[in-house]
Amino acid sequence: MGKVIHTGVVVVGTGFSGMGMAIQLRREGRDDFVVLEKAADFGGTWRDNTYPGCACDIQSHMYSFSFEQKSDWSRSFAPQPEIWAYMREVADKWGLRRHTRFHCEVAGARWDADEARWHVATKTGDTYVAQYVVAGVGALHIPSVPELPGIENFQGKAFHSADWDHDHDLTGRRVAVIGTGASAIQFVPRIAKQVEHLTLFQRTAPWVMPKPDHAMPAWTQKAFASIPGTQRAYRAFLYWLNEVRAVGFNGNLGLLKAASKLAAWNIKRSVKDPEMVRKLTPDYVLGCKRVLISNDYYPTFNRPNVDLDTSGVAEVRANSIVTKDGREIEVDTIIYGTGFHVTDAFDYLDITGRDGRDLAKTWREHGINTYKGITVNGFPNLFFLLGPNTGLGHNSVVFMIESQIRYVADAMRLVERHGGDSIEVRRGAQERFNAEIQRKLADGVWTQGGCTSWYLDSQGVNRTIWPGFTWRYWLQTRRVDPSAYEVVARRRDTVGAGSSAR
Repeated sequence: MGKVIHTGVVVVGTGFSGMGMAIQLRREGRDDFVVLEKAADFGGTWRDNTYPGCACDIQSHMYSFSFEQKSDWSRSFAPQPEIWAYMREVADKWGLRRHTRFHCEVAGARWDADEARWHVATKTGDTYVAQYVVAGVGALHIPSVPELPGIENFQGKAFHSADWDHDHDLTGRRVAVIGTGASAIQFVPRIAKQVEHLTLFQRTAPWVMPKPDHAMPAWTQKAFASIPGTQRAYRAFLYWLNEVRAVGFNGNLGLLKAASKLAAWNIKRSVKDPEMVRKLTPDYVLGCKRVLISNDYYPTFNRPNVDLDTSGVAEVRANSIVTKDGREIEVDTIIYGTGFHVTDAFDYLDITGRDGRDLAKTWREHGINTYKGITVNGFPNLFFLLGPNTGLGHNSVVFMIESQIRYVADAMRLVERHGGDSIEVRRGAQERFNAEIQRKLADGVWTQGGCTSWYLDSQGVNRTIWPGFTWRYWLQTRRVDPSAYEVVARRRDTVGAGSSAR
């Protein structure tokens, strides 16, 4: 039998979301929380993804906490080791290690209405009983591995980019890369210089724009460190530079079609072979899928040892892949660059809320619905960070996380002010929020751009992206609206403002 540990708040995950929430609790003066982390260290996706070339596609000075700015980023777009080091430094500065239980994976969570507490079960056998649960698990942590016909017969090495096998030397290898997601765009140019031959299997061509990356000059690093306000001003400049891109994503298809032509020109100027250019040019509007950035991806296809297959995998054999157009390609290594489970990642949740509601089942049957991507009707005192419809295609998700952790802290204060035990979003407020979100998404490029992306669930509904400017989300989450919630005492009396209807 495992132990039963009582605490005020359970935070799940130590990526930017989980760390941000833990720091916010510290800033609120709270010490009654634990952070549960399945791995051995902080970092989330920036700990796990160590493939060659891994780097951020948002500028470093934006992709970091506003309250913990780093003056000496080495590049405008930081590489993975530097981001991970930054996160560990921030965690140590705020004393998060003493609150964190590593190698402690959450197995499930159950709401006890009589106690008005969550019972969070872990795979170690221990159970944490807490008033609040904050899920900072993020969307990019469950690798998506396709089921290739005959893969069980493969005699070589196969691994996902999120679980890179650094002990497997690629020098002189014949490598097949499956998928052209954001990770593949980064590692393909790196390993192409090393392998004997590389075949990239592309189902849908991505739009790849030039990456305005550069080393940060020493004088800027000194200025940011010594002159008050300079780094904050630079961060503000980057924020608005990124934010203006939302104009195109949200209904201005004409602007994006013009940008698509520029992007197509970038392919033509980078790739010599006209047939290769044709294969690499997407047939949908830029922005419908995630826009990727790279300076060395397209030029890689000028290399004599790199091929691009667009017919697909028909079969995997012991030492080869057979394509759907009948060619057999000898390979000894298969690398999946196929991204992560996003909308279907919630199928892996085992969360039981009020009246025995199963969260995964509820979302499968009725669609993924939340209020502001943070709270869910029927699940009191449960908060999501970077939850449904709060992902971005144009700016830093860390900005969204900071808005959310302040909102969660405000919700906890609302419960305390009213002398309650739990807070739950009203069904009507949640339904109105989702109706408005989907109305806006219907006019956006993700719906009108002519593609199918991982932003969409199995019904073709966008459950991932925030449809608009991030400053609007910031405004909406500055304060908790008491009328949207029901604050309840353990005796089941409604003590908050507004109707008691759920």
